[in-house]
Amino acid sequence: MNIAYIPSPSRGVLHLGPLPLRAYAFCIIIGVVVAVWLGSKRWVARGGAKHTVGDIAVWAVPFGLVGGRLYHVITDNQLYFGDGRNPWNAFKIWEGGLGIWGAIALGAVGAWIGCRRRGVPLPAWADALAPGIALAQACGRWGNWFNQELYGRATTLPWGLKIDKTLPDGEVVHGIYHPTFLYESLWCVGVALLVIWADRRFTLGHGRAFALYVAAYTVGRFWIEALRIDEAHRFLGLRLNDWTSIVVFVGAVTYLVIVGKKRPGREDPDSIDPAAREERAAAASHASDGDDSAESPGAGGGLADAVGPTPAQAAPTDAEKLI
Repeated sequence: MNIAYIPSPSRGVLHLGPLPLRAYAFCIIIGVVVAVWLGSKRWVARGGAKHTVGDIAVWAVPFGLVGGRLYHVITDNQLYFGDGRNPWNAFKIWEGGLGIWGAIALGAVGAWIGCRRRGVPLPAWADALAPGIALAQACGRWGNWFNQELYGRATTLPWGLKIDKTLPDGEVVHGIYHPTFLYESLWCVGVALLVIWADRRFTLGHGRAFALYVAAYTVGRFWIEALRIDEAHRFLGLRLNDWTSIVVFVGAVTYLVIVGKKRPGREDPDSIDPAAREERAAAASHASDGDDSAESPGAGGGLADAVGPTPAQAAPTDAEKLI
């Protein structure tokens, strides 16, 4: 019997009158906010405009949610269709059930639309977002904790997760299980730190930072998937998500190698965001006008000499170097 374990929350929804506030939804929202915040910081550090990431995310996030739900419903269709099943439950996204593969795939379509509208290259935008997406996944996995779902095999480890719930078919689940939600959450934090470090160390660009995130995530997903006991389709002894991880990993590594040889380094800052380019041009023009008006005949320097370098000329801060 376990003396120490991780308790599960008694409930995953709080009712304010007729309005239900679901923890699963809050975890997803927090993840989106973190991804956009960090992505914006990284995008600006690369020379982009401040609001570009958020404007494109308006397209990417809804597409990603729809894609994640579609992937889940298609690959786990037995939960929603067939004898004794209610197809309308497929729309109950708040009860859990988002596939990261579908979320990334269809989210990329939404991001492509947003990038086209802003005149931004999708690979550069994806590089800026990569560690933020990993952190968003880390936040989102806590929604599984609130829903008491997607746990692993029974365990006697002191960090086992206590589950005490009744399934829709009336079966009662009570015991200590591997907290796979926690394993994946911590793994995703590690992936985010890896991408930030590698991006800084090797100056990754042209989609390579995003490819590194994908490759690193799939490695963790493969071994964590092996611990899970929820119902899943199997082929040749492996769960469907294991096969998906293998295929996606190979594709991501192949992209890293090929693009690394063809397009090393990072994009020219002036080429990634027209809005930022216009802002810099306007700032330079304004500074030039200020210099002309501030100089007096015979003076050794203008306004720039008095106030120091402009923001564009200033050395990057430690935070900017980190991201």
